[in-house]
Amino acid sequence: MDRAVGARRVGRMVMLGATTFLTPVAAAGTARAQDTPPAIQLAATGPADTAEATPAPPQEEDAGLGEIVVTAARRSESVQKVPISMQALGAEKLEQRQVSSLTDFAALLPSVSFAGIGPGRNTAFFRGIVPAGGAYASVGYYLDDIPITGTEVPDIHVYDFERIEALSGPQGTLYGAGSLAGTIRFITNAPKLGVLEGSVDAEVNKYGKGGFGSQIEGYLNLPLTSTMAMRVMAYNLRDGGYIDNVDNRGLFTNGRNGLFSDPRPAVYNLGDNNPATSFAVSNAAIARDDYNSIDEYGGRLQVLWEPVEGWEIKPAVTAQRQIARGYFGYDPRVGDLEVHDYDQTRNDDRWLQAQLSIHGHIGDWDIVSATGYFTRRTKTLNDYSYYTVTYDGFGAGYESYLQFFDNCRGSGANQQCSLINPTQYYHADNRERKFTQELRLSTPKDWPFDVTLGGFYQRQMNENNAYYAIRGLDRITGYTQTGGGDVPGGLIGVPALYGIGYDEEGNPFFDTENVINPNGNPLGTMILGTQAVKDDGFYVVENNQTYNDTAIFAEGHYNITPTLKITGGIRYFWTDYAVVGFAGVAASAANTVTSLYVPTGTFGCPTPLPAERLQCLNTNFRAADQTGRYSEEGETHKIALDWQFGANKMVYANYSTGFRPGGFNRPLRIRNFGEVDVAPFESETLTNYEVGIKTTWGGIFRLNAAVYLEKWNNIQYGVVVSGAQGAGMTGNAGNAEVRGFEYDADLRLGKVTFSTSGAYNDGKLKGNFCNFALDRATSTISQLPSCTLGEDVPGSSPPTPQVAAADGTRLPRQPRFKGTTSVRYETRMGGWDAFLQGAALYQTGATQDLNVDNNALLGNTSGFVSFDFSAGIRDDRWSATLFIQNAFDRRGELTRNTFCSIDFCSGSSRTFVIKPQFFGIRMSRKFG
Repeated sequence: MDRAVGARRVGRMVMLGATTFLTPVAAAGTARAQDTPPAIQLAATGPADTAEATPAPPQEEDAGLGEIVVTAARRSESVQKVPISMQALGAEKLEQRQVSSLTDFAALLPSVSFAGIGPGRNTAFFRGIVPAGGAYASVGYYLDDIPITGTEVPDIHVYDFERIEALSGPQGTLYGAGSLAGTIRFITNAPKLGVLEGSVDAEVNKYGKGGFGSQIEGYLNLPLTSTMAMRVMAYNLRDGGYIDNVDNRGLFTNGRNGLFSDPRPAVYNLGDNNPATSFAVSNAAIARDDYNSIDEYGGRLQVLWEPVEGWEIKPAVTAQRQIARGYFGYDPRVGDLEVHDYDQTRNDDRWLQAQLSIHGHIGDWDIVSATGYFTRRTKTLNDYSYYTVTYDGFGAGYESYLQFFDNCRGSGANQQCSLINPTQYYHADNRERKFTQELRLSTPKDWPFDVTLGGFYQRQMNENNAYYAIRGLDRITGYTQTGGGDVPGGLIGVPALYGIGYDEEGNPFFDTENVINPNGNPLGTMILGTQAVKDDGFYVVENNQTYNDTAIFAEGHYNITPTLKITGGIRYFWTDYAVVGFAGVAASAANTVTSLYVPTGTFGCPTPLPAERLQCLNTNFRAADQTGRYSEEGETHKIALDWQFGANKMVYANYSTGFRPGGFNRPLRIRNFGEVDVAPFESETLTNYEVGIKTTWGGIFRLNAAVYLEKWNNIQYGVVVSGAQGAGMTGNAGNAEVRGFEYDADLRLGKVTFSTSGAYNDGKLKGNFCNFALDRATSTISQLPSCTLGEDVPGSSPPTPQVAAADGTRLPRQPRFKGTTSVRYETRMGGWDAFLQGAALYQTGATQDLNVDNNALLGNTSGFVSFDFSAGIRDDRWSATLFIQNAFDRRGELTRNTFCSIDFCSGSSRTFVIKPQFFGIRMSRKFG
């Protein structure tokens, strides 16, 4: 066979294992397309699908909006004929809107929202399906055919991508457990055989009142032989930052009433009523402007090899490191884009993904193998000062949480030690490793129907090491015992001879019958030793998690008539989860019922723990090996019917389901009761009913729209149980519904293109979420069988409302309406193509938490409108673009978050906003 003909044939088969291929011929706006898995692609080419044989659209469309196509094994088809809702941002759109990160592209996807506290620590959601508990993500996150990770996804740098796809609604049939509500896929540009080409792109930018930044990017496509090519991409960037960590000037400004400032002296009372014990706090040493800067670099290497005709082997490696400093939200109680942080905040995120895709034929059957390995390490520092402020606000009796001593002089009963700064900070070193393997087999093209059969396996291992710590805690000499700050005559920072008791009226006294240190001072209040669990950690989480997911699936299509097609799919899954480790304070480690000391095999662990990991285990004292386990199996399915009532017009109905696996709850210790069991939580499910249209009119106007009802059942909901000393659990609380519609449209009138897209989502709980409480008869935690709004759980301390979330409560984080509109004018200037573009982003406000009380503490975000403008010129090799985003510097609120629990730290919540005013110039030089 002629090599060129063979190459063209193989080229048309390249994307069988990927999904759709978007070819924006003109400057069209965001186009809605459907991720086209292998089964759908095969349906597009089956000989029985005579609708596929419709002649190509007339040439006049090329002068209009252009065609969006999917590439199947041997021919292409308009995505307007694929009956699944999806929005796709092609390479041209990504460049036009200066997209480089998750926050950039999420702004252009109306059904997508996200929450988090900064790059690499954000989680995306679809259509208001925001998980309220559980371990799995609700949105699949893919780089090409390989899943990346779960929650708090890495901030993949967007450059040299063919497109980004956002599939709304459950995608469980083909994408499995992590795609309950939708899937986001990053599709890279593949190597090209016989082509030498490349580009270098450079940008200089600045936040309006913030710092300067820059980035340089480049790619090279290099033919190695007639059957092999390589593509390499690399980039380096610096983001200047825009949040100022300002000097607190001796004041705490955290609010006790929502977002209203309540300034008071920045002095800890240190957990007693003794005026002689206090500690002044200042952040002057780390205060600076634009402290949330980013340094980032990375690259990708891909190879395409066609060893024989009809077979492709594509290995690829992508790696990235991102160092993000500071918070990316601000505290309006302090000032505009300002915060008071008292310790460093930094996230060092390093990840690598290796993948191998093999596509070929066995007889008339198509086969695709996709193998992936993902590894990630995040080293995090975070200011945690307002948790200390919270402890300090509890009043007397918290000395042992706040009074720690070092820098001593003297010895024995005459020893005198000085207080250290008790402000907490957070540091973590977490690692993830994931192996995935998927195999797909598709029926021959001459069959009267087409089916794709597949199998999937995934194993993920996480190593978590998190410390809620106090600097120097591992080196202290001692700490004040509870009541020591207020005991009459007590000496602070002096070793204690006696323990402290309380009389009937709650007053502390020296208990002379309780000698705790024979060498101590009779009036001393300091216990020798440290409250550190391990290193400087006051509270430590150290565990290993293992996830195993296995599935088999099938999806097929059959043409009932030449224009009426039915699609069906099913996936059967098996999932299991295991966790082993430790979580708690020093007293938790010392517990002789729940904590196993591995070196001796006895219960009760001495502290500080040794440097080696997992030497003290308290995950599940009911199991001999202290391991918590959960396993589950089930199925998810879909069915769709589409009618092509014209060459460029289609109406479809789609029914699909998705799932998110359940998990293990560790036993809890309830104050004044003892240890209790907590049942595992089960899978939650999402059922989607959707009707949509996809139409193109005269080659100049395209309108896609869908209306849907989503039923979210058995919702996983995380709660803190009364009496569990802050420990939480996850249960299956109830149900919710989302009713909505989404649309996108493009209109091309000569040199002007109008593009718009939007989504309306109205999500609410269906019925009360009854809280979880101790059942003393069975020594378990279970959900209340019934609950009354406004009433507390009988006997709960502190009081716990019977209703965790009320019927009709709006689902959080998702604005009811979100949209974007752009207008682009293109013309010729001399020998250059030139353009002017204006765009608007707009959305309504959103609630922030399902719990009404917690939401009241955080407050709702407000709606906003922002405007972006850009202009540029280009020819075949050179291009230059001037841009300004958020031109009028609006504070478009996206979410409000706290780093610690809302009820404790809402007074120091941070508001996360769209980028403030951001402008720059970008230049590009292409060759080849």
